[in-house]
Formats: sequence, structure tokens, C-alpha cells
Amino acid sequence: MNNGIEAAQAKAKAIVDNVEQVLVGKRDKVELAVIALISQGHVLLEDIPGVGKTMLARSLAKSLDCSFKRIQFTPDMLPSDIIGVSIYNQKTSNFEFYPGPVMAQIVLADEINRGTPKLQSALLECMEERQITIDGVAHKMPNPFHILATQSPIEYESTFPLPETQLDRFLMRISLGYPSVSDEIIIMDRQRYHHPIMTLQAVATSADVEMLQMAVKDVYIDDLIKQYIADLVGATRNHPAILLGASPRASLALYRTAQAKALISGRDYVLPDDVKALAEPVLAHRIIVSLTDSSGDKSGRDMVTQILETVSVPCAPAK
Repeated sequence: MNNGIEAAQAKAKAIVDNVEQVLVGKRDKVELAVIALISQGHVLLEDIPGVGKTMLARSLAKSLDCSFKRIQFTPDMLPSDIIGVSIYNQKTSNFEFYPGPVMAQIVLADEINRGTPKLQSALLECMEERQITIDGVAHKMPNPFHILATQSPIEYESTFPLPETQLDRFLMRISLGYPSVSDEIIIMDRQRYHHPIMTLQAVATSADVEMLQMAVKDVYIDDLIKQYIADLVGATRNHPAILLGASPRASLALYRTAQAKALISGRDYVLPDDVKALAEPVLAHRIIVSLTDSSGDKSGRDMVTQILETVSVPCAPAK
């Protein structure tokens, strides 16, 4: 293992350890969030209320010495409330751009499904193209730029489900789940006097995040692993129970996140296990299961699990 990989792994581990001070017993989920960050992708945190979705986003933001904005989505918000506006200045006879809260390095989009479709669509350009266009003028997003969005899958009143185009722009979807009994006791003990997030300090700068993002791209991925990724994504398009399979954007997402997982594991090469570990959070939310299929009530997660069992895992060629 070279020194560059060791330094990158140590910095990524420091971020994970720091967030885990707040989010007890969810190291695997925290690692997924950090993998998304250093893969230059965005995260959809989807779970029931009260399990720590917002705390994960806030803890990750506080662990990084980056600009941070929180947007609380509501049905009455307008796109300009998020992306900003251009206002005519009579003194200068020019339009001046006043950026909205999305023009930050780390953005928490809380309860994103409470925003109207028009409001949600305002995020499409900045999430994919890293810019926003107002009055015909493009404004570049800061670097790094990372959105963590939260939503509850059980609340339907005054909510607007994210369309497929929006879901596809999230690198991965993460669900936290309930803590174990022992972890829940630790949570109560830690919050006896104050919340741990109040004393959380930054352990990485924006330059560190950019270094990690560059280091990810140098991780080697063999042609056999690339073929495995293509086979997995291709299987979602040919499965009889799947109405809409994953797009090429999903292949790129699985490719990059596998590199990031290898980096966090201290390797400069990707293993098939890296791809398998990330298949569900990267692919499941991009799949639409057919309601008329006879296989029963299946979800995207079920389909990915089934595909992983059927697609052959590549082996190293015999020497």
C-alpha cells in the first residue's frame, strides 16, 4: 500500500470516526455517506422519523470545514428560495445575482419530498451539471458540492414523491434502521446533559475532501470488474419483474463508489466484494418493479438481492 493511499484512508477514517461520535452503531451507514462524498455524488437518506437521518447529515457537515446550508422543504417554497435570484441594481444599471442556500459546499435538503415538483426540479441542474442557470447566466457550484436529502417513506400527506429523473441523480440511497438495544442505551447516556453534535469539531477541510476525490480516481479497477458492473446493471434491464432498469448513470455510480470503498479499505484496487456491497444502495432506488408480475410484492432491494445471486462473480484468470 503506497503512502498516498494510506494518507487518504486515514483522512476518510477520521471523518467516519468523528461522525460516529453522534451516530452510534451505524458505522457501515456512515461509511456509505463518506463513500458518496468522496465519489462526488449525492445521498438520499430515506427512513422513518427519529432514527438519525438529519443527524447524519449535520454530523457529516460539522466534520468538514466547508460551507453548510440547511433547506427545510415545504410545499409553499419557490425555486428562487433555493437557487437564488437576479435583482436589478439601479445604481449600477446591472442585474446582480443573489445566491440561494443551495450555493454551499454541503447542503442538507431536509424532507425533500415536501417540496413541489417544480421546487424539486430546481435541483436537477445543480446536482448533475454542478451549475445553476438564472436569466440565461450559468453560475458554477462551489467545490466540493454535496447534497444530503432526507425523506420519510411512510408519510404521504402533503408530500410529492421524487420522480425517476430526480432519484437517478442521487448516487445512493441509505436507510439507517433502528439501533440495537445496547446502542440505544449508549445514545441515552451520551445525551444525558447535551447532544454530542454540539461539541463536534471539524476533522477535514475542503482541500482534504478534494484530495480524497482525486485519490479515488486513481484506484485501479480491472476489466473483469467493469464487466461485472455492466452485467449487474444489464440484468436490471432484462429482468421480467422489473419495469424500468438502471441507466448508464448507475454503472458509472457503481464504478466510482467501488473505487471509493476500496480506498477506504486501504486498497488501491477494487474487488468484486466492493461492487456487491454497494449494489443495493446504488441500484435499488433506480429500479421500478412491475406491479403486474407474478413474482409477488417485491421491492427494488429485493430485485438487487436476486440479481446478485444470479450474476456470476468474476474470478482472476488462471496463470
